[in-house]
Amino acid sequence: MSSFAERVERLGRMRDVLAHGGPDGAGAYVAQDTDLALGHRRLSILELSELGAQPMQWAGRWWITFNGEIYNFREIQARLAAEKGIACTSGSDTQTILEAVAAWGVEATARMCRGMFAFVLWDAQEREVYLVRDRIGVKPLYLYERDGLFLWGSELKALCAHEAFERRVSVGAVQQFLRLGYVPAAFCIYEHTTKVPAGHVCRINSEGQKTLKPYWSAFEVYQQPLALPDDAQERQALLESTLTESLRLRMVADVEVGAFLSGGVDSSLVVACLQKNLGQRLRTFTIGVQDEQYNEAQHARRIADYLGTQHTELYCTEEDFARVLPSLPMVYDEPFGDSSAIPTLLVAQLAAQDVKVSLSADGGDELFGGYTKYEATLSFQRRLSRMPRSLRRLGGFMLSLFSPQWLERNARFLPILSRYKNLGNKLPKLQRALRAHDAIDFFRLSSTYLDNATLAALLPTAPQPAPDFLPAEWLNLENIAPDRLLAFLGGSDIVSYLEGDIMTKVDRATMRHALEGREPLLDHELLALALSLKDREKIDAQTKMPLRRLLYSLLPAEMIERPKQGFAIPIEQWLRTRLRGDLEELCEDKAFFDKIPLAQNAVRQLISEFLQRPN
Repeated sequence: MSSFAERVERLGRMRDVLAHGGPDGAGAYVAQDTDLALGHRRLSILELSELGAQPMQWAGRWWITFNGEIYNFREIQARLAAEKGIACTSGSDTQTILEAVAAWGVEATARMCRGMFAFVLWDAQEREVYLVRDRIGVKPLYLYERDGLFLWGSELKALCAHEAFERRVSVGAVQQFLRLGYVPAAFCIYEHTTKVPAGHVCRINSEGQKTLKPYWSAFEVYQQPLALPDDAQERQALLESTLTESLRLRMVADVEVGAFLSGGVDSSLVVACLQKNLGQRLRTFTIGVQDEQYNEAQHARRIADYLGTQHTELYCTEEDFARVLPSLPMVYDEPFGDSSAIPTLLVAQLAAQDVKVSLSADGGDELFGGYTKYEATLSFQRRLSRMPRSLRRLGGFMLSLFSPQWLERNARFLPILSRYKNLGNKLPKLQRALRAHDAIDFFRLSSTYLDNATLAALLPTAPQPAPDFLPAEWLNLENIAPDRLLAFLGGSDIVSYLEGDIMTKVDRATMRHALEGREPLLDHELLALALSLKDREKIDAQTKMPLRRLLYSLLPAEMIERPKQGFAIPIEQWLRTRLRGDLEELCEDKAFFDKIPLAQNAVRQLISEFLQRPN
């Protein structure tokens, strides 16, 4: 065992690389009789006094370090008082977790918590560690295990600060990144490192034995739908009351709360509901771009003016995005291919100038059938699957004859495409998906960027074919309820894309600027309701009809009815222009290919084909 002074210094080094997300305080607990140490960087949102400082101790037995918020902590405090006679002495949700764990145990407490959280508990009496992650995976939690050494942290950079951490790139993680554009759980870009799965408790006992146990499962929620009212208006009223409760809980803070506003259905609904019920002007934030094909700022401004929010917008140039680009590896730690990470970082920076908490509206597409690939999979199941595969392959070939960029520019002349944006990303996926043999295969192919042949050429040392990014229960057609395919697809994305891409993007961007991001559409009570709705309720003349109906009561329909756009930037165009030199240099970068086990000739060919493709 290292000396006490060495352990203190090491912990401080690991902890303080996370100072960007916790600038308001630093705490440490280093055990005297074991190698265990806990560190914490604080972003003060609740109980701003020292009563909220961490790591926090209870009765000499339990220690905790906690990242996130328990929105219903006051309800848990009331239950502690009523059932156990325990009175919490502070307004801290951290103390509430400790009291609940002592009263009911770790798993029961996790199930009780309504919020976003990753916390680590040290039971000094049993000499056990518990790592607990929220149901959706809003908050990250990494775990490194090698030769009896366990390291954990909210970001990989904290683990990398330990001298024994081995930075050997995982071939399997690279394979998944090339396939998906992100590294899904439980993969990590480094070997010996995983992400604690969402909705799980990881227990490490005194012998160094690790066990994982789920306390919540999206699949079980899907399999056990709620008994909803038969009347459509009553179901809509239940949705509204559940959303209102979720928003109420997420406004609990001892600092000002704002909201991101893109002008789309989801963010407009969140802001409209908040503004309706707040009794004060809400702060809203938008990033705009000069390219009208990608800009939504003018729509957000119209909605903010209509609702009367205190709105701030920032128009960014191509140079602004180029300035942010070099910081992405340090922000995300792992390869991350979602180009909307750039505007997300910028809007987080903008909001952080005025507030410490900002709500976003992620999850609406997954819960209520908003993605184009959901509509396409539904169509495949109902009609296209009856078409011979040879005919579908021919259709895919015909699509490949057209430039996606040309189709996007001329979509207004083609009624079948006029509803859609970002065709350059969607059409190649559709071409591959038309070869599918069933609805799940269609969905999987429409969620990936590269086929198995291209993957094998790029990464010949990786397992072929790549391990599936979906858990087994989401790959069985027999598990799909006949009238809830959309809920099944949404549940599949919740455990893969939402956690691996969307939540990663938002958490790292907000924490980079000491801003807490909250996700009201991802409340697990709202999720259970959404996964219980039938297909025809979600997609009718439009997608996400339950959310649209709520929004129509708060905003004129013409303010929000337009093609789905997303938080996008013209990254493909930039890669062919201002970033072209970087791509060409990458092909000859020996240090890169020494570190990443990619086939250099295959990379060179792929990049050459991309750069030569017509706009």
